[in-house]
Amino acid sequence: MTSPSGPDGLVHFGRITGLFGVQGWVKVFSHARPREAIVQYSPWLVKTGEGWREMVVEDGRAQGKGVVVKLAGVDDRDQASKLIGADIAIKFSQLPPPSKGEYYWAQLVGLEVINLAGQSFGKVDHLFETGANDVLVVRNGKERWLPVTANVIREVDLEAGVIRVDWDADF
Repeated sequence: MTSPSGPDGLVHFGRITGLFGVQGWVKVFSHARPREAIVQYSPWLVKTGEGWREMVVEDGRAQGKGVVVKLAGVDDRDQASKLIGADIAIKFSQLPPPSKGEYYWAQLVGLEVINLAGQSFGKVDHLFETGANDVLVVRNGKERWLPVTANVIREVDLEAGVIRVDWDADF
């Protein structure tokens, strides 16, 4: 995901990964939870060779372990094949506000991580999920993986651009 404060306030939301059928449907890898929720966000911004292109979602659904989508103006397999590998983004403003004390991953990317002793660990590069909990990947010459749990994440201050953590600098 891209930080909403980054270029254009866009959130990386997925990628077009393949073709589905002959009527212009595409397979999509979605970062939304649940995966099929990506079809509720329209329009999408799709990054083609010419740059970001706004595209309207006509239809979509879960299909097996993935998602398939029909985009307006993409009516055959040849048109759809030109979109394979394209990133999908939405404007951060399209997302509903998170509940109090909750944050979108995109809001955390780029924030500085500081432990309770005041030591900076660097900035959040990205996050990933493990099943047990999400993990912050923090980089500053060195890469650290910090679990996103209440015991570790003590404060998120979006205005100051800081996450305070209870984590020893030697870990």
